[in-house]
Amino acid sequence: MSVPSRVIIATRESALALCQARYIRARLITLYPSLEVELLGVTTQGDRLLSSSLSKVGGKGLFVKELENALEEGHADIAVHSMKDVPVLLPPGFAITVAGEREDPRDAFVSNKYANLSSLPAGAKVGTSSLRREAQLRARHPHVAVVPLRGNVQTRLLKLDQGQYSAIILAAAGLKRLGLASRITATLEPEDSLPAAGQGALAVECRESRTDLIEMVAPLCDPETQWCVRAERSVSRALSGSCVMPIGALALRVETGWSVRGFVASPDGKRYVAAEEWTSDLSADPEAVGQALAHRLLADGAREILDSLPHDQ
Repeated sequence: MSVPSRVIIATRESALALCQARYIRARLITLYPSLEVELLGVTTQGDRLLSSSLSKVGGKGLFVKELENALEEGHADIAVHSMKDVPVLLPPGFAITVAGEREDPRDAFVSNKYANLSSLPAGAKVGTSSLRREAQLRARHPHVAVVPLRGNVQTRLLKLDQGQYSAIILAAAGLKRLGLASRITATLEPEDSLPAAGQGALAVECRESRTDLIEMVAPLCDPETQWCVRAERSVSRALSGSCVMPIGALALRVETGWSVRGFVASPDGKRYVAAEEWTSDLSADPEAVGQALAHRLLADGAREILDSLPHDQ
């Protein structure tokens, strides 16, 4: 295998994104001690447009496009993303690798006053940037007021500490990677808040033509994490999932094989369809299992929900 002598990693400039990029850099240097690895900070449109919810300004792909531009224009060799931010349909000519073992995929309840969602009083303000989280909150806890919350992790925590919210919902993985696990008041189990496809996993993206880079990052892949992420993204892809659609998916390795759960909901949480697909075949194709789950959801009523929702422009 031919390993380049120098690699530039494109990354967002938030503390979490830089932490994740530095983790990949460290892993690469451990694998290839002579490799020179630099970081290229990029400000994405998603980082600039903080006054509106993601579902209204174009979806999570806004956190990825500028990094892909850096790859396409030759300013960087690879890009590191949170996998949940990567659209399930990549632009032509790009490839992704699931990198490393997955961190905790669950959502986290963070509050300075309340122990959990059930203890929130009527009208309590719960902040989230995710339509997926909002739909599940409205379905299971209709007594709370869901309020938009954008910004990086530290900004969101500051707004909570300033008293603008009774509680906020964040990805547990991000808090743990930043050394902020102590801020987690309660971890939300999938039965209460099913995560986004790929949540807690990292993605390394490069140009499809760069087979040297694809081979170089391949040893970073954790087989179990890869299986789960491929299955989850298959669910979302089969449902034409995007940021304007409240969709969640979570795959887990269980004693009897693999379990994949998913849901589709209306933004107000009044219509909600959930299902699970599992297989005892450890060598099962993750995409096939994910597609089977998506077809079950569609047959159970998800099609009507999805048809009523707006789609990305």
